[in-house]
Amino acid sequence: MLKTSPTTFLLPKRLKLAPLVARRDPDSATGPTSSLSTLSSDASQDHRQPILFPSHHRTMSQSRSDSPPRPQRTMGAYFPLGYKEAAQQWWTSLSARQAERNVLSYVPFLREATAETAGSQLQDLAKSDPLGQRTWRSSMVALPGKNRALNELSIERVGEQADDTLVMLHGYGAGLGFFYKNFEPLSRAPGWKLYALDMLGMGNSARPNFKIHAKDPKDKIAEAEGWFIDALEEWRKVRNIEKFTLLGHSLGGYLAVSYALKYPGRLNKLILASPVGIPEDPWAVNAAMPEPEESTMGNEFTQDQESIVSGEPAGANATFVRAPAADKKAAASNPNTSTTPPKRPIPSWLSWLWDANVSPFSIIRLAGPLGPRFVSGWTFRRFNHLPADEKEVLHAYSYSLFSQKGSGEYVLPYLLAPGAYARNPVINRIQEVGRQVVRPETDTTPAVRETGFPIVFLYGENDWMDVAGGYAAEEKIKQRVVKALLHGTEEEKRRENGSAKVLVVRKAGHHLYLDNPDEFNDMIVKEMEDTRQRGLRERGNGA
Repeated sequence: MLKTSPTTFLLPKRLKLAPLVARRDPDSATGPTSSLSTLSSDASQDHRQPILFPSHHRTMSQSRSDSPPRPQRTMGAYFPLGYKEAAQQWWTSLSARQAERNVLSYVPFLREATAETAGSQLQDLAKSDPLGQRTWRSSMVALPGKNRALNELSIERVGEQADDTLVMLHGYGAGLGFFYKNFEPLSRAPGWKLYALDMLGMGNSARPNFKIHAKDPKDKIAEAEGWFIDALEEWRKVRNIEKFTLLGHSLGGYLAVSYALKYPGRLNKLILASPVGIPEDPWAVNAAMPEPEESTMGNEFTQDQESIVSGEPAGANATFVRAPAADKKAAASNPNTSTTPPKRPIPSWLSWLWDANVSPFSIIRLAGPLGPRFVSGWTFRRFNHLPADEKEVLHAYSYSLFSQKGSGEYVLPYLLAPGAYARNPVINRIQEVGRQVVRPETDTTPAVRETGFPIVFLYGENDWMDVAGGYAAEEKIKQRVVKALLHGTEEEKRRENGSAKVLVVRKAGHHLYLDNPDEFNDMIVKEMEDTRQRGLRERGNGA
């Protein structure tokens, strides 16, 4: 079923980059080029500025009215950045570190904790922050082994004791910078310290060679998951964190579940934001069956984010989440319920590239000067609801991540079948999260079984992830709680803490943390406060 070695390939000889760079499509030939606003930097930083999106002088409505029936779409409609601008951005592109810093410059109030901002200067800066001093630090945390380190952003409230920790994990091929609209609101919660991590082999973390040695399909899945979650556990030990709340988006949510199962006793709460891999698809988990033939994944590249956050709710998810509770439960019990945008056929060439482990980012790297143009096809739609300057900075950040050496991105076919269906679906193991035996650290310490912890599922009402999968997982977790209360020991019943719920963010899609950050942040802060209050009660009771 799996062809698992990372693959590289050569572009056909007829695809010459130089002539393409020299060409201009109709949209880019006349459209003026927007410039990135000047960002402060010191002498050690990269002063080169990216050339970003050309401004589009025609609206969608104008295009429809001016065009004849069945218009032929230009390449500019798919890739807004012109050839010349793309080549210039490729030639003068920012370093990945500087691109990340440019994104972080849009986080209000928080200041970087450096020697320059120490002491009285930090006190002066804090006067503008209504909550006092809040600082962030960027670090590369070395892990055991060769070329293994995680890029970390930590945020703390200076002068306050932090008894609780929130760790944030991004999705496939992304980076911690995409949470830039969440850092300041989440850091308002007293008693918390925040960490956002780039997963090993992604973002600005180290990018060791990715290789799977297992032969059996199940062992391949376990080894691929371990490549990421083992690094997370090693990071936890370096930071000497006993327990924490883990928030994962998309693939980060999938891996958060895997971490909870492999390393029990470390989590207070699990928050899964539009997690990939919840529902089961028989074509994805059975080697005797063909690969899935259709998927909703195409909506990641075709959904217009501005219409999602500004327009009226659309799609079956929006209808589903407003249905009576009884209808939701009925849908959750039926895995064939359609609650997401319509599925689309998976092209045969995509399935071949997927199973051959040809990373989508390798195509961007091979494209050379055309790389920024290809990336603009995603970033223009993904960020078109944001102000122009933020959209441009996020485009530059995205390109800086996508164009780096291939590493963790090669995990895709091991964990997911074409169309983003999990080969080891979360729905088949979610009920065991928080129910593992915690291995004793010493021979004198008895083994203790976990007695559950809260698990929260979040979806956007226009999410291409199936919210019914979240409701199905909620039901399985609740059934496991009932079983624990019926058959557990008296001590286990007293300590029972398992629960699950599904929350839906309005006017949001798959990237709900960025589509509607205000509502998303409010939900997360409430979950943080709930966790903190429970921790205070336990510490007060000596539990």
